[in-house]
Amino acid sequence: MALVGRHRTGKTTLFEAAASPAARHERLAGLGGAYQECVVEVGLDQISLVDLPSIRSLQHLREEDRVVLMYLLWGDQWPLIARHEGEQPLSAFPAPDVIIQVVDATNLELDLELSQELSLLGRPMVIALNHLDEARRKGLFINVRLLSERLGVPVVPTVAPMGKGIAALFEAAVAAAREPRCPLPQAPSKHLLDSLARISQLVGQPEVEAAFQMPPALLVAQLAENDDYFLPELHAHFPALEAPLRAIRAEADASLPRPLSDELHADRHFRAALLFEAVTSARGPDQGVRWRRWLDQLFLSPHWGLLGSLAVFALVLFVVFEISSVLDGLTSAPLAEWVQQWEPTSTPGVVARAVADGLVGLIGIVVPYMIPLVLLLVALEESGIMHRVAFVVDRGFHRIGLHGGVAVPFLIGLGCNVPAIAAVANTASGRERVVAATLITFVPCSARSALILALGGKYLGAAGVFAIFMLTLLVIAFLGRLLARRYADRAPGLVQEIPPYSLPTWRALGLKTWERTSDIVTVVTPLLVAGSIVLALLGHFGADAVINTALTPITVWWLGLPLVLGVPILFGILRKELSLLMIYQALGTQDIVPLLDRTQIFTFLVFLTFYIPCLSTFAVMLKTLGRREALYSAALSVVGALILAALARLAAGLLQWTF
Repeated sequence: MALVGRHRTGKTTLFEAAASPAARHERLAGLGGAYQECVVEVGLDQISLVDLPSIRSLQHLREEDRVVLMYLLWGDQWPLIARHEGEQPLSAFPAPDVIIQVVDATNLELDLELSQELSLLGRPMVIALNHLDEARRKGLFINVRLLSERLGVPVVPTVAPMGKGIAALFEAAVAAAREPRCPLPQAPSKHLLDSLARISQLVGQPEVEAAFQMPPALLVAQLAENDDYFLPELHAHFPALEAPLRAIRAEADASLPRPLSDELHADRHFRAALLFEAVTSARGPDQGVRWRRWLDQLFLSPHWGLLGSLAVFALVLFVVFEISSVLDGLTSAPLAEWVQQWEPTSTPGVVARAVADGLVGLIGIVVPYMIPLVLLLVALEESGIMHRVAFVVDRGFHRIGLHGGVAVPFLIGLGCNVPAIAAVANTASGRERVVAATLITFVPCSARSALILALGGKYLGAAGVFAIFMLTLLVIAFLGRLLARRYADRAPGLVQEIPPYSLPTWRALGLKTWERTSDIVTVVTPLLVAGSIVLALLGHFGADAVINTALTPITVWWLGLPLVLGVPILFGILRKELSLLMIYQALGTQDIVPLLDRTQIFTFLVFLTFYIPCLSTFAVMLKTLGRREALYSAALSVVGALILAALARLAAGLLQWTF
């Protein structure tokens, strides 16, 4: 499917709204502008979508515009008349099955002239009536149904910068490909028919048709308007037809008010104007539903859309760091404090305490963070806001090889990586699911953020905390590009549907929240409890010294930390907050600066930020991605944490910690 249109109709914007992160860029036979191509998923179908360079008309073409027409006609299989061209097709490029003309609703009359010319190509066509919102604001209303009937092609209203109508457009294009139906003939005025019929009779020979391989009506139109390419080719390959054609044109010039070429252009302009008047009406500026228009300007406008997305981002952060912390203080924190007073000495008691620790840790994930976050994000999704955020950030996510549709799981990851990865399983598949889930494990969840803020904020200051969070963003961007190379198969483009605004119902909120959190009960709980038991038994049987000794190459040699921090690092696999508590226990004091300098604190925080998030996250990765990819993700996080911590140690040491 080829996107065709004049400059500034929104053609490329429409392509980028549906394109995959790995679009292919090629030049048209070495001439003119480059085209873009990618595979796009439309429902269960896949289409090859091509964004061709802009073109104003099919008549009197510049050299680079002529190549666009040649590709529309022949693809890379050029006929006899074009085989002598110095610049031949450079890559495989089949002629399109469907042409999607992107028109500007605010300048419809000019685009309708091109529509008449494109109809002569004899291919199924769909029209994207773009910038419809601007036309309505200017008081111009277009009868879409009547325009479709007059042209004989589907006409789909779109607002490409806001993602509106794009899904319907490609659905119409797929339907046009399955049931090919050419546009209705846009016959010229009666006073031109005789001259065009004589030219048609002259060139309607089998050998001429075989040499040009183009619809007869289009060839006649090109020859009648004294085209700069097809007319010389006719003279070169069929010199016997030159004199009769000149005679027909001369007679037409003598009998018409203007030369035949000018008359054809004027007639096309006149018919476009008549059609424009028939399908448009002025009703004054469109008022519509103002609140919807204001919300669309906030969430979908190219100028304000990012601001709206940041507002949603700020709302999620508020829930994570304010509401969730309050809920944590009312639920899991009192339970954890109560459980810590229980210090059993027998093995059964230690196991029971470990089970209690695991369940308290589970409550600390689900009640304060998971349920409020998932409820909020489901509400934003049901209301239609989250789809708009995903559309706005789509281009930014393309830079790390993903679609904007995974923006929701990344936001969830700020609260907890567990529901975030579960959300990826619902919104992505294949390569994108693996890449997104792996990157989410590097998103600082509330537990890691609390650790950074507690230690970093106290001992490193705002600059140190900012440095760690910025490092997180850089690592996610870098790994996104790296993983895109590892999974080299190109991810298809995705047409994001923009639903209407609606108020979410409590039933929908409850069902979707349970659907996205049910894995906690079936997958995470057993592994969390089992991991807690294993670690508790290691401590009960005096394995702390063994663990610290075994981890000496990492803690002492590589990270430059005290030997006793091996156990806190290991317990961080269960839950990151445990690392913070066990640091104080291992060092025997709440004031760690005399025992750790700022370089060591910074190194320790960087390592804890990036290595395996927690056992719960790994369990969901195991279920979502399978054992191979989950282990690869875990290995990537450990290796990445070691490298980044070593670099942080080196950088902080060289700078003598100026924070």
